[in-house]
Amino acid sequence: MATYGVAEAKNNFTHLLERVEGGERIVITRHGKPVAEIVRTPVTTPTVDLERRRVAIEKLRKMRERLPPATQTSVELLHEMYDDKPW
Repeated sequence: MATYGVAEAKNNFTHLLERVEGGERIVITRHGKPVAEIVRTPVTTPTVDLERRRVAIEKLRKMRERLPPATQTSVELLHEMYDDKPW
């Protein structure tokens, strides 16, 4: 893990970003004390996101299959809850 003072980091920021893109972690110090760390952000691909969504949708579908069939619509339930009073 490389360490740079604030001024040095400012003057070499583009180079530091290139190093971070390569997988390095960079620590920024002020008066010799660490104050920040530059790290690469996690890379998520649309494929991973789509797969995660597909799995979540499948879990919801299976959970819904286990529920008993609805006997009333949501509108009917609301009318019942509010004794047919206007909102």
